[in-house]
Amino acid sequence: MEERIKKKNRLQSGSTTISKIDMEDGFEVDLVDALKTVVQDSGWQCLGSVTDLKKNKCKRFYAEDGEDVVLIYVPGQNTFYCMDAACSHEGGPLEQGDIEDFDGELKIVCPWHSYDFDLKTGISSSGLHQEVYQVEVVGDKVYVNYPEDLHTKPCKIRLTFDVGEKWQKREITTLGHMIPPDQPKRADQLNIVAPGKEKRRGKGGSLASRISNLHSLANIEQWAVDLSWDIVVRFAHVTVDGKQLPQEFFDDFIQVAIDEAKHYGMISTRLKALGSHFGALPVHNALWDSATDTSDSLLARLAIVHMVHEARGLDVQPKTLEKFAKNNDPESVKVLEVIYRDEITHVAAGLKWFTYICKNSQPALDCIPTFHEYVKKYFRSYLKPPFNTEGRQTAGMYEEWYMPLVKPK
Repeated sequence: MEERIKKKNRLQSGSTTISKIDMEDGFEVDLVDALKTVVQDSGWQCLGSVTDLKKNKCKRFYAEDGEDVVLIYVPGQNTFYCMDAACSHEGGPLEQGDIEDFDGELKIVCPWHSYDFDLKTGISSSGLHQEVYQVEVVGDKVYVNYPEDLHTKPCKIRLTFDVGEKWQKREITTLGHMIPPDQPKRADQLNIVAPGKEKRRGKGGSLASRISNLHSLANIEQWAVDLSWDIVVRFAHVTVDGKQLPQEFFDDFIQVAIDEAKHYGMISTRLKALGSHFGALPVHNALWDSATDTSDSLLARLAIVHMVHEARGLDVQPKTLEKFAKNNDPESVKVLEVIYRDEITHVAAGLKWFTYICKNSQPALDCIPTFHEYVKKYFRSYLKPPFNTEGRQTAGMYEEWYMPLVKPK
């Protein structure tokens, strides 16, 4: 029987290069990339160098879903251990705990209520249990086997949830003063290309096409998180008729930020379930151009980002849902349905506050003509049908808002 896979160029003695393998169906796969994928899918990831990680007795690593871990170094054993960072009693930060010897067994003691957990097994004398994770040292690198990506600092999604919750509980009540960045930082590994140069998404008929569609949507949601925080920070001290914006304005857009972070997390999880991840495909930064163009005007920001771009999201979402449903991907459909429901409220928030500013300005502005004026100035293009009339109406946006902005026939 003919071999299905033949090596094109065999590994030479002393060579550090592994060449490509030839598949019977004509595809070529770089063996190094294939092996990297196996390692990534297994959950093993590098946390850093031994030299650096030995500097901390306990170091917390952050996951997007909030399930953080603590890496523990015991100098006397020259050994690393890893377990969940939040105490299983009431969530105390174990990275702040002490390492103590209990009759020859090393345990970490929670700083809140003194619950102890065995470094090897995670078992506590109280009967509680912490999940523990395999750690390996290879050369000067420390690896841990953990299913989610870990970071040395809380990621943007995680911070959005944390700060958003504190705001909603009124643990944070003031905004302070800060000049937001001209452009938020993106992950170093992202392949950022010019708009239109990213991979064609296709019609969702294949797995690769569905992954491409979800990846594109994840990119939009990540930018949407930034846009939500930017409107809060950049326009925090805008006054309308001499008065500060109501707290309700910030409540609404912090909720939008939380929603967008939730959407990104759901899509990211779905991409992983489909065998991919965010960053696997090229992305563009076009959505942030709208933030740059409207950085000097809150009315322009509300009009373009929330009443044009987000409303356009309502227009295309039903078709996207249909594509995934037709191709028997119910799990992705569930994600898209959540996003669609939330996006209606985001368009409604933009409309609500655009109307508020117009009506409370001195002199008052006529809302719909003012919207048309800002779209013509900042969007500089016609709005393109078809429109999701039902979704737009649910958000409070009726045809008189957008139909006059369609190119005349």
